[in-house]
Amino acid sequence: MTETSIPRAEQSLDEEETATLAVDGDDTEADDDTEAAAGGRVKKAVSEGDLFRQSEIAADYVEGLLDILDYDGDIDELVSAGRPMVEVVGERLQNLVGQRGATLEALQELTRLAVFRQTGTPSRLLLDVGGYRANRRKELAAVAKNAVEKVKEYGEPVRLDAMSAFERKCVHDVVNAMSGVASESEGVEPNRRIVVRPAD
Repeated sequence: MTETSIPRAEQSLDEEETATLAVDGDDTEADDDTEAAAGGRVKKAVSEGDLFRQSEIAADYVEGLLDILDYDGDIDELVSAGRPMVEVVGERLQNLVGQRGATLEALQELTRLAVFRQTGTPSRLLLDVGGYRANRRKELAAVAKNAVEKVKEYGEPVRLDAMSAFERKCVHDVVNAMSGVASESEGVEPNRRIVVRPAD
């Protein structure tokens, strides 16, 4: 039996990205538990306890992976901004991040699937390793601000390099918080990118 009912992480993050665009300047993120992602189920609120349980399941899964790979790292599970999170902190974890976070995105997808298998509920879990996502957010904020300056100076749209859904959301958040500009995504994965343009 193929597991066609399991949502893909990129779909989930693109839904978050779309929700962010719909509410200018708001960093509210959409739930994965939409009718499409959940196989026709009606969207329901997830309690704080359920979110923490998801982070605990994810932490156990990640700990098992680290043991198999013989990596050392401290694992923290938490709930932040209404979503479960797992952070892995330690030395020599770069291989778990990969080039531009590609390995980290794959690990996050596997971890979300592990949570789904135990709970039956799609998860918006965010996995971070070695502070990569926090550092990348800072870099992307600088990229977004630079693009906004160019748009305001020349009045022409600026197309950014292709990015993951997580990266695009970070850029959208920064651009949507600034006046006189707007952002939208174009293209298809893995070449989906952001265009920053003057606001209508």
